[in-house]
Amino acid sequence: MATKKVQTLIEALEPIADSHDFELVDIEVIAQGSSPIIRVYIDRAKGLDIDSITAANVWIGEEIERIDPFSGTYTLEVSSPGIDRPLRIPEHFNRYAGEMAILQTELLEGRRKWTGTLRGMDGDDVLVEVDGRIERLAFSAIKKARIKGRIDFKVRKDA
Repeated sequence: MATKKVQTLIEALEPIADSHDFELVDIEVIAQGSSPIIRVYIDRAKGLDIDSITAANVWIGEEIERIDPFSGTYTLEVSSPGIDRPLRIPEHFNRYAGEMAILQTELLEGRRKWTGTLRGMDGDDVLVEVDGRIERLAFSAIKKARIKGRIDFKVRKDA
């Protein structure tokens, strides 16, 4: 699912994130001319606030500078994963079982995009319910996966 540079960043940052009680959710690198944008998504059990994101930005930036994966300048963005949370590792697919998700895969059964309810992992397969049918998608075939965020703007009567 990740390019070589992204995988290098993940391998370098994951243990440091763990040591600071953060979860490294995902990393994206967006080509922006000669100066890429590096987006690092973090989370933690007790939640995130601006101070924790600011503190994380420091050690993330220091580690990226140390390994220097890009020649030249880049822009670093550190944030929460948000409502459309990326799913990167098998544990994510189990943790968010029951949630709607959008998955992009290699060509499987004539399609590359799957939208449905996550049902977790079974061995090396991600189970997703699409139109009432459980589909088995090889984890290795998944290129990108995200929770399909929903916001209910209806006013609750009990609120």
